[in-house]
Amino acid sequence: MTRYPRDLIGHGAHPPHPNWPDGARIAVQIVLNFEEGGENCLLHGDPASEAFLSEITGASAWPGQRHWNMESIYEYGARAGFWRVHRLLQHIPVTVYGVATALARAPEQVAAMQAAGWEIASHGLKWIEHKDMCRDEERAQIAQAIQLHTEVTGTPPRGWYTGRCSMNTVDLAAEIGDFAYIADSYADDLPYWVQAGGKDQLIVPYTMDCNDMRFAIQAGYTTGDQFERYLRDSFDMLYAEGDAGAPGMLSIGLHCRLIGRPGRAMALKRALDYMMSHEGVWFATRADIADHWAREHPPQSRPRPSQMDRDAFVAAFGGIFEHSPWIAEGAYHLELGPAHDTAMGLHNALARIFRTAPHAARLGVLTAHPDLAGKLASAGRLTRESTSEQAGAGLDMLTDEERATFQQLNNAYVEKHGFPFIIAVRDNTKASILQAFHTRIENDSATEFATACAQVERIAALRLKDMLP
Repeated sequence: MTRYPRDLIGHGAHPPHPNWPDGARIAVQIVLNFEEGGENCLLHGDPASEAFLSEITGASAWPGQRHWNMESIYEYGARAGFWRVHRLLQHIPVTVYGVATALARAPEQVAAMQAAGWEIASHGLKWIEHKDMCRDEERAQIAQAIQLHTEVTGTPPRGWYTGRCSMNTVDLAAEIGDFAYIADSYADDLPYWVQAGGKDQLIVPYTMDCNDMRFAIQAGYTTGDQFERYLRDSFDMLYAEGDAGAPGMLSIGLHCRLIGRPGRAMALKRALDYMMSHEGVWFATRADIADHWAREHPPQSRPRPSQMDRDAFVAAFGGIFEHSPWIAEGAYHLELGPAHDTAMGLHNALARIFRTAPHAARLGVLTAHPDLAGKLASAGRLTRESTSEQAGAGLDMLTDEERATFQQLNNAYVEKHGFPFIIAVRDNTKASILQAFHTRIENDSATEFATACAQVERIAALRLKDMLP
């Protein structure tokens, strides 16, 4: 069997209403990345200089050498950029992604963050790449980051964001830290729960688009106006969606050495002034959002077909297509994943097996279906699902005359087409079923075979909706 781990469905077409405090139409969350003093540098024990997110176009790492220009650009972030941003945002809830070694080298800035009431989340031990780290090395670095963060700030971090992460980061962070949230994801506009580190872990996703990092890459912003316009457009779209009943979350990512430059800081100020001019805007830290989400939308346990073993899967879904467990057996061996843990997703997997089966096998599924209000119903030999479905359309409460009519039509239909008349009775009434009977009995058998197969799939979909979200 093959299992696909990525979740490409998320909250789906109808996300949960976040119920932001005071009925807010949008949550605005500002992150200030404090990385200066934690970047790659020979002084920090690294093999080469930093090459990421600076004013130097096309920068590359210098193995075995310090990079004076790069170091001074990062120093600007701590020396000047931080204080400009602090003056601008000190009265707004902000989450700091603090690299632990950078925080340890910046006691005055840490004190200013705390005086402003900002949340200080962990941004890892060092601002370096983690993709090639083995699990044990990364696990040790996460533990060191938490310890150093606690020493420097006085409390353990409640949130975690590595940024330059590995495929193991989220699982390891959830395993090691008691985090209210992890932010190493860009997958949604709202928080969501995952299974990581052996437990339910809340993810509060971050952003790469509403992020001043785009001043430091080629496909990015060159002027403050571009950044401001993009922030305002993002805000306007989410605000309108919130006004229409589907509030979301706007994450804004900032860096001291980037947004701290005067021309960019002014653009940020204009964008924030614009947002503050609207009613129903909740400015919050990521910890605020995580706590709110955990209260309003705690993790829910539910069946996950993609995680079942074969016997449990077939036992649960073998009857979805009437008396045809072979369809569930075939679906079990497909590439299943989170997208198949919903009624629609699992239906697609089961339907694939049914649609690609030989004609004789599909005919067997059709003939496994009972006659409507026929002899099996009278004898009480229908499946539990069929009994409920027929009762829902009133087919268990027929008069003798109505029952005779159904049986007569059934017999004529089977004699002409070779399989019983099949219709999703939950979509119909007794009257509409009779009308369909009279119409479809006149079809040619090829047309009716295709129609019956489509109805079998519809019945399966309705049954799955009773079992799965």
